[in-house]
Amino acid sequence: MVSTHVLLADEGVLTTIPIGSFTTEAGADIASVDIAYQRWGEFRGSNVLLIEHALTGDSDVATWWCDLVGPGKALDTDSWCVIATNVLGGCHGSTGPSSDFDGKPYGSRFPAISIRDQVEAEKRFLDVLGITKVHAVIGGSMGGARTLEWTLLYPEMLQAACVIAVSARASAWQIGIQSAQISAIERDPLWQGGDYYEGEYPAEGLAAARRIAHLTYRGEMEIDERFGTSAQAGENPLGPYRKPDQRFAVNSYLDYQGAKLTQRFDAGSYVTLTESLNRHDIGRGRGGLNKALASSEVPTMVVGVDTDILYPYHQQEHISRNLGNLLAMAKLSSPVGHDAFLVEGRQMDRILRNFIQQSLPNATESVDGVEYRLGDEYII
Repeated sequence: MVSTHVLLADEGVLTTIPIGSFTTEAGADIASVDIAYQRWGEFRGSNVLLIEHALTGDSDVATWWCDLVGPGKALDTDSWCVIATNVLGGCHGSTGPSSDFDGKPYGSRFPAISIRDQVEAEKRFLDVLGITKVHAVIGGSMGGARTLEWTLLYPEMLQAACVIAVSARASAWQIGIQSAQISAIERDPLWQGGDYYEGEYPAEGLAAARRIAHLTYRGEMEIDERFGTSAQAGENPLGPYRKPDQRFAVNSYLDYQGAKLTQRFDAGSYVTLTESLNRHDIGRGRGGLNKALASSEVPTMVVGVDTDILYPYHQQEHISRNLGNLLAMAKLSSPVGHDAFLVEGRQMDRILRNFIQQSLPNATESVDGVEYRLGDEYII
């Protein structure tokens, strides 16, 4: 019997839970680890929905998925206890490079971590709270990678999983584009090998990394339709000499995105979490990708985006073809690209409502009144 006597944080309040010392997959030790989290909805023992955020996301899922989390919404907090943690290595309350160790920030002393490390830390966090069962884990992008690892590391804890906009392992292209972002930060003179916390912040490097990344988060068609070859208002990028302050409109947009991230995210965490995505490979130590996927026992819905540049749809098709217990596959149709799972609220609402329905015992799958066999693909 699942216990309902678990003391959780007040609804929506960021709360930190110490989980003790931690040894990474690669063998590095972290003396003391805290995991910060938020929750919404009443805990009733077996009604937990664990939400996994993306790379620069955080535990405030009621804000970044505001159309989907709340009373009466797809992830209905009148019925479900929604819990989201801030990932190990991040900068929103959980232990990461900016955390204090021996009187100063970890900086370069913070070890490299893997997606599996992030899941292991989250499992330890649930252990401390006394939560032994989770109805479903749901995550997109880096959160999708964690969701996949959850299904393989702790299948006995889960009833279902929803894996969104991710691959079963990092491709060479993904490692390349992600490593270019890391390089942009590390080439900033203010980076100081990661030990910049007592000096100036490497904002230029982080902003440059974000500019690269943002082009992979959005769809090529969307970017072109919005900006084309237009000049930024009041600027002329077609003058006789190139000047950095005379920009195309798309350059101004990317500058804005880069500057905005520097106001809310730590460069050290960006490097740490991006490197964890480089290391993402569910087949490592499990006989390869297809064998690992086939071993999955957790009923899993796979969701992809038809215009995703970062995690192309064929990668979700590969997961669905080889998964041991495929619940269903859904395709978001959107010009937005990878970020569609964050911004296409109407489509995600229907997908998640359908996922919740299917995840219940003896559920049937239905989209707009049309029933599908479990494992079928449908397009929202």
